[in-house]
Amino acid sequence: MTARATILPLEVSNLVYEAGGERLLHDVSFRLAAGTRTVVLGPNGAGKSLILRLCHGLLTPTMGEIRWGGDVRADPLRVRRQRAMVFQRPVLLRRSARGNVEHALKLRGVPRRERHALTDLALAQTGLAELGNRPARALSGGEQQRLALARAWATEPQLLFLDEPTANLDPAATRAVETLVDGFHAAGAKIVMTTHDLAQARRMADEILFIHRGRLLEHAPADRFFAAPAMPESRAFVAGELLW
Repeated sequence: MTARATILPLEVSNLVYEAGGERLLHDVSFRLAAGTRTVVLGPNGAGKSLILRLCHGLLTPTMGEIRWGGDVRADPLRVRRQRAMVFQRPVLLRRSARGNVEHALKLRGVPRRERHALTDLALAQTGLAELGNRPARALSGGEQQRLALARAWATEPQLLFLDEPTANLDPAATRAVETLVDGFHAAGAKIVMTTHDLAQARRMADEILFIHRGRLLEHAPADRFFAAPAMPESRAFVAGELLW
């Protein structure tokens, strides 16, 4: 990744989110530093995706504070340009695979003469070099997810949010996506990823945020979390029991 002023750590304090008269997140606080792969783990409906959307600025908290680089007054535009998010179902434009990547670069203000080369690199990095002229929405599910990652890769994010990125993929496509995510991590990007898949969390996580019913119950190194979960709900989840 290109050297830039860091937007990390990400510090979340007493985050609350309410909708329709219901409190969906309850006083969530955590600090995420650079260098580690953070997996937000928990059952479906726990609030994992909601946390990512709030941190990425897609939703506004009801209460609480989100600080980037230790500064609540950090320039929102600078912070936004140094992070990216990939969703469970990729949001792709009605244009070619190449056009999707080039459009993202255009929005970031990358000069036209540089966009083509960066797009070539991004498509090659994600194994899509031969599919660049194909309509993005005609690609398979795994190819679409790799295109979403290519679009993110081209913008060189310091932090990459991934919301259940392999939930709809078969094992081969899942492995391909996980390999690409490891590549982002190796290149220096901070990874924050949601999943309810214990096996995937064991493969991908350096640290775990365990969420249940809108509450953060544990924040621990992955090896410690899986060896000895501290909370009854965490122990039940790791044991494969159903949580309600």
